[in-house]
Amino acid sequence: MSPDLPPADRRAIDPQRGQFAKQLSELPADQPVTMLNLLRYREVADYSQAEELAPAQPISGAEAYRIYGKAATPHLEKAGAEVIYHGDCGPTVIGPADEQWDSILLVRYPSPEAFRQMVTDPAYQSLSRHRTAAMADSRLIATTAES
Repeated sequence: MSPDLPPADRRAIDPQRGQFAKQLSELPADQPVTMLNLLRYREVADYSQAEELAPAQPISGAEAYRIYGKAATPHLEKAGAEVIYHGDCGPTVIGPADEQWDSILLVRYPSPEAFRQMVTDPAYQSLSRHRTAAMADSRLIATTAES
């Protein structure tokens, strides 16, 4: 796990207002979308914004992300999504030296709308606070197959 937080202006945990809908609307509506997640965990999960979800004892960001992943699985299944790959990251070969990632996750959704419906569901949004508690930094990049 990466111990240091990146500078605040380079940190991204949740989408900025308006960013989410705009970016999804630019994708082909009738094609699958694969979401590339680059994940950097906190040393200790920060449940200050979701105290009711906090475990009795402090846990690592990686542990909080595992809780999120387990809780999110039924939502992925309902959306028709599938995890394509989840693994640990090694050193950055090309890129800023301070932009290190702990793990990568690729999830394929049948359409951008399937993804949107899942992440805007109130039950999903509640459990996703485990993800927010877990993350020091992240990137979520939508990808589509070349035509």
